[in-house]
Amino acid sequence: MSSTIETFPNPRPERDYEIQIRCPEFTSVCPKTGQPDFGEILITYTPAAACIELKSLKFYLQGYRNQGIFYEAAVNRILDDLVAACSPRRMRITGAFTPRGGISTTVVAQHGE
Repeated sequence: MSSTIETFPNPRPERDYEIQIRCPEFTSVCPKTGQPDFGEILITYTPAAACIELKSLKFYLQGYRNQGIFYEAAVNRILDDLVAACSPRRMRITGAFTPRGGISTTVVAQHGE
């Protein structure tokens, strides 16, 4: 991934509060079939010192469009990259992928408590 995830200072670092970011147009490529995969990525986190800047997040997620990657690997990589970028108190990434062949898949990965 070439796009950098940018952050900005948390305006209330002394308070625990939750941020939810919905990315309903996530796309990647199935590494077995080469077919496009579609889904929604939901990012839920409690920031510490930094918050995720949304424009850079959009470009980061668009970097998956032509990448051959399994759902499980994508969700876990997104979690790892976002945690590395902003060091949140807690973070949960949910990938809800559209049905393929009558089967839908949801993958959840989390950091912290």
